[in-house]
Amino acid sequence: MQQPGRDENGQEQTRPPMAEGTEQTAGSAPETQQRRRRAVGCLLQVLALQITLFGLLAWFVHVHPILSIDVAITRSFQQNQAPWLRITMLAISYPGSSLLLPVLILLTVGALWVVGDRLEAVFVGGLSTVSLLLNLLLKIQVSRPRPTANLVTIVQAAVGYSFPSGHVMAYIAYWGLLFAFGVILFQGRHWWRTALLIISASFVVLIGPSRIYLGDHCTSDVLGAYLIGGVLLGLAVGFYLPLKERGVLETPEARARMKEKKALRSFPTKRWF
Repeated sequence: MQQPGRDENGQEQTRPPMAEGTEQTAGSAPETQQRRRRAVGCLLQVLALQITLFGLLAWFVHVHPILSIDVAITRSFQQNQAPWLRITMLAISYPGSSLLLPVLILLTVGALWVVGDRLEAVFVGGLSTVSLLLNLLLKIQVSRPRPTANLVTIVQAAVGYSFPSGHVMAYIAYWGLLFAFGVILFQGRHWWRTALLIISASFVVLIGPSRIYLGDHCTSDVLGAYLIGGVLLGLAVGFYLPLKERGVLETPEARARMKEKKALRSFPTKRWF
C-alpha cells in the first residue's frame, strides 16, 4: 500500500512552496476571526456596563435632583477665579454655545464628501444628529433642573433641562469621532496628525470641567453625558470599521489616494486586533 507523502518508489515527496503558504494563510484566518470576536465581545461588555451605569445615574438624579456632592464639587472648582482660567473655560464651551460647532460639523461633512471620504462624512453628520436627538429625549425624560444661583456661581447662564450635558455629548460625537478617525485612518508621526489628536482630545477632556466651572451643569450631568456619549461613539466606531473594510461608499479617488500616500492606512487591513 502506498504511504501518505511517498511516491510509488518509496521516496518522500516534498510539498511545493505554494501549498505551505496557502496552509499558513488558511490557518491564520480563523485566528484573526477569533481575535476580532474577542475584541467585539469586550467592546459590547464595556458598552453594556456604561449603559447600566448611565441608567442608574439617570434614575437617581431624577429622584434626587439636588445632590450635595454635586454642589461641593462645583464650589471647589469655582474657588479659583483667575482670569486665564475663566477665559479658558469660556473658550472651551463657546463652540457648543454658539453656531460654531454646527458650522464646523457641516464644513467637515462637506470637505470629507468632496475629497471622496463619503463614509466618514456620513458618520460625522449622522453621529452628531443622533447625539443631539438622544440628548433632547433624555433631558425630557429625566427633567432635571439646572443648578441655581443660590447653590453655585452661574458664570454663563443656560436654559433647558440639565441631565445629561448636551455640550459633552456633542463634543464626544464630533471631536471624539475625529480623534477616532485620526487613529484609524492615518499612521506615522506627522505634525498634522498629532495636532488633530491633541486638539480633538483636549476638547473632549476639557468640556466636562468647563460646564461644571461655568455653573451650567452638575458633575453628575457631565458624568452621565460621558457615559452615554461614549456608548454612541463606541457603537459608531464598531459599525464604521467593518463598513470601511468592505469599501462601502468608497470612491475611486479615495482608493487611489489611500494607495499613493504612506500616511494613510490601507483597507482592508490584515491585523486590526
